[in-house]
Amino acid sequence: MSRPVESERLRALPPYAFAEIDARAAELRRQHVEVIDFGVGDPTIPTPGPIRRACREGVERYADAGYPAYAGAPFFRRAAADWLRRRHGVELSPETEITATIGSKEAVFHLPLAVCDPGDVVIVPSPGYPPYAAGARFAGAGTHPYGLFADRGFLPDLETLERSLPPRARLLWINYPNSPTGACATHDDLVRIAAFARRHDLLLASDEAYIDLWFGDRPAPSLLEVARERVVCFFSLSKRSAMTGYRVGFAAGDRELIGALRRLKTNLDSGVPTFIQSAAAEALADETHVEQMREEYREKRDRLCAAFERLGLLPARPAGSIYVWQPLPAGLDDREAARRLLRPDLAIVATPGSRLADPLPDGRNPGAGYLRFALVPPLHQVEEAVRRLTSIPWLDR
Repeated sequence: MSRPVESERLRALPPYAFAEIDARAAELRRQHVEVIDFGVGDPTIPTPGPIRRACREGVERYADAGYPAYAGAPFFRRAAADWLRRRHGVELSPETEITATIGSKEAVFHLPLAVCDPGDVVIVPSPGYPPYAAGARFAGAGTHPYGLFADRGFLPDLETLERSLPPRARLLWINYPNSPTGACATHDDLVRIAAFARRHDLLLASDEAYIDLWFGDRPAPSLLEVARERVVCFFSLSKRSAMTGYRVGFAAGDRELIGALRRLKTNLDSGVPTFIQSAAAEALADETHVEQMREEYREKRDRLCAAFERLGLLPARPAGSIYVWQPLPAGLDDREAARRLLRPDLAIVATPGSRLADPLPDGRNPGAGYLRFALVPPLHQVEEAVRRLTSIPWLDR
């Protein structure tokens, strides 16, 4: 009997979390039903005009640029360093402490390949971004999930984690503002997490893709504001500047970690096209469009969350990111709730929380009983969704 075509690593990956939902939404669209999609976090806001203009001009300016530099063009790394200084008050070397990335997903996925050996263990949040765990598995490392729960503010329970830390724990992932819970960490929270990582000789990786999308009185802090040694942070232009299709971001932090990522990258993929880096540098230089996007997300958050509160659900207004992590009534399964929302009279796509979380060692699934709504539909569709949610019964058990 022939061996399977797919490798063991690929076969070990869990099934695509959105397959069933996507298939049902596609069927509704074929029936000419207006589907309102809060599923995948892909902004529908157009990329701001000055950024698009910088991209067009970059095509001409760098017409003979050839292959892009793996680490990123010097002008882009300087733009990233300037932004980090203005936004977070930290000074990093563009030459050794910053590297360009193809968005942030590829770098997040590849980090364990650069720093983990087979048998090492990567500590990942649950619920959390799937590439944290998938990247570890492809690197031959194990994973150890820690739960994010409302009673802890969706922050790591460091005392519990300390008691269960595996012997070969190597890398700890955090993500604030958080996807999918919308929680934000304070400066003091990050100090405690950094101290925990130092105490246990862990490399500390912070996914900061939503760092500019905060709704409180103070900007969300970066881990780089409290620690640098054995720390790496990942930033993306995708959400802050509606540049998901451009695939550009950067990693910053400890020069040895940045060096490891660069060395891996030269053997694994390519650099970001230089003309796209010119658009990203323009985006990093401007905060006005980010303020406008933040206010638009805030308005969509407030309207959707107010509707859930009118339905008697627990308040769940996120402090940051672009997601609402809505708890459901006790006894209502999140997968069943997502199926109900896909009835033709509702036609709303939401993600079951249990599909975004790995079970903990004690068997609990921290995502069970939640629905995730990505605040990406335009405002008029959010208003229509509010009308449907509040006028058509769907919560009755």
